[in-house]
Amino acid sequence: MDKKEYYRKIPKINNTSITKSLSFLDKKYVWHPYTQMQNWNKQDNAIITHGEGFYLVSENGKKYLDGIANMWCSVWGYSSNPVIEAIRRQFQELPHSTLFGLGNKPSILLATKLLKLAKGMNKIFYSDNGSTAMEVALKIAVQYWKNKQFPKKNRLLSLENGYHGDTIATMSIGYVDRYFNPYKSLLIRTYRAPAPSSFENDLYNVLTDSEIVDICLEKTENILQKNSKHIAGLVMESGAQIAGGVSIYPKNYQKRISELCKKYDVLLILDEIATGFGRLGNMIEYLSQSSKPDIVCYGKALNGGYFPIAVTLTTDEIYNKFLGEYDENKQLFHGHTFTGHPAGCAACIVNLEMYEKRNLIQQIRDNSKHIKKRLKVLEDYKSVHKIRHKGLLVGVELAREYKMSPVKRKKQSLSFIDGVDLSNYIMKESLKRGVLLRSLGNIVTLIPPLAMPRNQLDILIDTIFDIIKAIDEK
Repeated sequence: MDKKEYYRKIPKINNTSITKSLSFLDKKYVWHPYTQMQNWNKQDNAIITHGEGFYLVSENGKKYLDGIANMWCSVWGYSSNPVIEAIRRQFQELPHSTLFGLGNKPSILLATKLLKLAKGMNKIFYSDNGSTAMEVALKIAVQYWKNKQFPKKNRLLSLENGYHGDTIATMSIGYVDRYFNPYKSLLIRTYRAPAPSSFENDLYNVLTDSEIVDICLEKTENILQKNSKHIAGLVMESGAQIAGGVSIYPKNYQKRISELCKKYDVLLILDEIATGFGRLGNMIEYLSQSSKPDIVCYGKALNGGYFPIAVTLTTDEIYNKFLGEYDENKQLFHGHTFTGHPAGCAACIVNLEMYEKRNLIQQIRDNSKHIKKRLKVLEDYKSVHKIRHKGLLVGVELAREYKMSPVKRKKQSLSFIDGVDLSNYIMKESLKRGVLLRSLGNIVTLIPPLAMPRNQLDILIDTIFDIIKAIDEK
């Protein structure tokens, strides 16, 4: 497609054809998330216009292989597939129907399908995204105890380095200082327990996984012993913390946390928004962790990565405490305009069917074994401090060793390359190579679309090798 034909196909805005490049208009009008716009506006940026398979294609025709699953949610890529077709059909049949005082068919069908997978869960509440699903979970937990006549159980316990979203309450329970420090005055008070990542990120740490788990559990139990009469629920990501440092939980950690919650009569609230539906190699992560929650949230891969929809699941025990007469005010006072959106639910239904038809979980597990073998090469790279991997989640922590004396050496997190912060450096270097990668602080991540074939996973891994090798040579 030549340039004139390309711009003829761009929609008109305010009855005027776009004569400037999309990049120019983006810099003029759009404020990007988690982005220093002063830097953004000084550089050339890729503007994506369409997708092909697992590639994103920019306005100038350059293709980028997606190594971040479009912010951890993409399953099947960007070409036409049954999930996208289901959305189109649903928009033609019923584009939207509220759940305020009405029901709709797709939301009912999805509920029956999803609750069969999420063993132990009995009810589903629909929302728009991961942050709102977690907000729903927190409100349910606090109101559950109020409805049971325990109004003082209204505080929350969460883990250090956790991340649960960007709304006020989710920032409060998933506080990551480098993200949320400017908003401290807005946050609600919570209790916070150490997580395994509290020790993993220490470059000098020599503790074993078992020792780390014992320390975390001892300190968590101390908090519960002293404060359980005030704690409504313990909130944690299920299986791993991602945004807080790509930390994979040691064996039995989550199970033992679950046991503590039962012991001290505190609700276990699990966040599987990023870790569920195959990211860690399991469809429902809490089942593999032997840790039945009272409330659990899903989003991202639930719908294939195509529609803003998320869910909060809970048990009959929780749900039944919200039943009563209207004047008792026991009902859950929460709702969204697009709750249970028919097109989003239709996407989820077909997406779950495709998981089964294509045996996706087994494919993920097979590809995970392949990735594990390939990552061993990185152990010899001098900038690599630690490699974290499970399923299709990879974090490569970078650090540089400094010689302080003939016998003494020191390691320091590698946060800047050539005066550029590592996140921007990784993004720019990967885009040069036709790949989209990001880092979280000094941790280079690989979080590909779940159905990506092995030959393209190898391209992503080769790119990481190439970039880190270049860092080693600086």
